[in-house]
Amino acid sequence: MPTQTDSFEPLVKKSRKRASVRTMGCRLNQSEGVALEGKLREAGYELVPFGDPADLGVINTCTVTNEADAKSRNTIRRFTRNNPKATTVVVGCYSQISANEVAMVDGVDYVIGNHDKLNFLDYLSEEKPDSPVVVRERIDREDFSIGLVGEAKFEQRANLKIQDGCDFMCSFCIIPFARGRARSREWEDLLADARQMINKGVRELVLTGVNLGTYQSGGRDFLAMIDGLSELEGLDRLRISSIEPTTIPEELFPRMADSKHPLMPYLHVPMQAGCDRTLKRMKRRYDLEEMDAFFKRATANIPDLCIGTDLMVGFPGETEEDFAKTCETFVDGPFSYSHVFTYSEREGTPAAKSFDQVPMEERRRRSAHLRRLSASKRMDFHTGHEGREMRVLLENPKDGSYFAYTDNYLKVRVPVNPEGLENRIAQVRIGQAFPEYCLAELLDWENS
Repeated sequence: MPTQTDSFEPLVKKSRKRASVRTMGCRLNQSEGVALEGKLREAGYELVPFGDPADLGVINTCTVTNEADAKSRNTIRRFTRNNPKATTVVVGCYSQISANEVAMVDGVDYVIGNHDKLNFLDYLSEEKPDSPVVVRERIDREDFSIGLVGEAKFEQRANLKIQDGCDFMCSFCIIPFARGRARSREWEDLLADARQMINKGVRELVLTGVNLGTYQSGGRDFLAMIDGLSELEGLDRLRISSIEPTTIPEELFPRMADSKHPLMPYLHVPMQAGCDRTLKRMKRRYDLEEMDAFFKRATANIPDLCIGTDLMVGFPGETEEDFAKTCETFVDGPFSYSHVFTYSEREGTPAAKSFDQVPMEERRRRSAHLRRLSASKRMDFHTGHEGREMRVLLENPKDGSYFAYTDNYLKVRVPVNPEGLENRIAQVRIGQAFPEYCLAELLDWENS
C-alpha cells in the first residue's frame, strides 16, 4: 500500500543520469513541464526524449476528464514497461485528485500532488522505494513564486505562468480541487522569469494560468501586470492564452488595437455553452445577452480580432433544443473556432450527482456535430485572410517550411527560402487556405 509521508532525504547527487518528462493537458501544465525539465537539468540530469531509455521518468498528468485520467495511466504504463528499473514519478492534477489510484499503477514509485510538483526532486531517495510514496499536501491560497527554471530551453514562444487555481466553482469543474483556490504569482518572481526567457531569445510570451483575469499580487491587477510586462525590452509579443468571461478588462482593447503594442489581438474566451438554461445550471457567471454585448464592443474596437472559445457538449439535462441553441450561438457569433469537449463526470462535482445525465452515445454525436461546425468556422477564418499581407514570427523550420502565427493567431506555412530566418519578424502574403493553416509567401523580414 502507498506510504503517506512529508519528509525525505533529498536527492542531491549531481549525476549524468538520463531523465525524461512527459507533460499532458493544458498550456499551464505545459508551462510547468518546462520548469520540471529545467529543474532536472539544474540537478545534473541529461534530458532525453520520452520513449528513450531513462533512469528517471516524470509524468506530469491531467485530470480534466475521465479520458485524461486514462491517457495518464497509459503513459505511466508505457514508461514503466520500457524502463522497468527506472524511478517513476507521477506529478500533477491526477496525482492531486486520485493519488491512491495512481499509486496502484504498476511501477509507480512517487505520487506527488500540485503543491509540491516543482520541488519533486526534494522527495526522491537514492534507491527506489519498496512501495509508492505519496506526497499530497493541501494547496494554500498564498501568492506563490516559482523562481527561475534553471537550464530550461525555449524557442520563439514560451508559456509564462502567472496564476493558478480558481474560486468560481462551476458545477462541472474538478480544477478547484486539483489546483486549489485562486492565487497569483508574485510580481517580482514573474518579472524575473519573463526577463530570463527574453534573454534566452524568446520573443513572444503566452500568459498561462487557470483564471488569468483574477490576477492580483503586490497591488497589481491583471491590467497592471500586462502593462508591466509590455515595458520589457526585447519582448515583441504578448498573448493571453485563455481568459474567463466577465474577467476581461476592456482597457485591453486599445492595447490590442495598437499595432505597435506587444499585446496581440486575440482572445480565447471559454463560453462552455451557448444556451442560457445550460449556463445557469453550469453556474457560469454570465448570460448570452451580456456576452453578446461584450463581443460586439470588442470586435468594434479591435481590428482583426480573433476570438476562440471552449464549448462543452452533453452537460446533464442538456436537451436537443439546448444543444441546437449552443450551435446557433456559435455559428452566428464572432468565433473563429471552438475547442469542443464532451462532458465527463468528475467525482465530487455537483454535476456528477445529477440524475439527468445525457447518454454517452448522444454526447459523442453532439460533439462530432459541433466539431464539424468548428472546422467550417475555422476554414472561413482562414479563407477570409487570403491575399492579405500580415506580420508573423517565424518559428524553427520543419519539413522544409517555417510555421508561424500572425498577430491574430492565424497559422501559416512559409517555404524555407532563404534559410536561417527562424525567430525573426517577417511580412508575408497569405495564400491558399487549408483546414489547419494557410500557405504564405515571404515578402520581407527583419535583419538579424
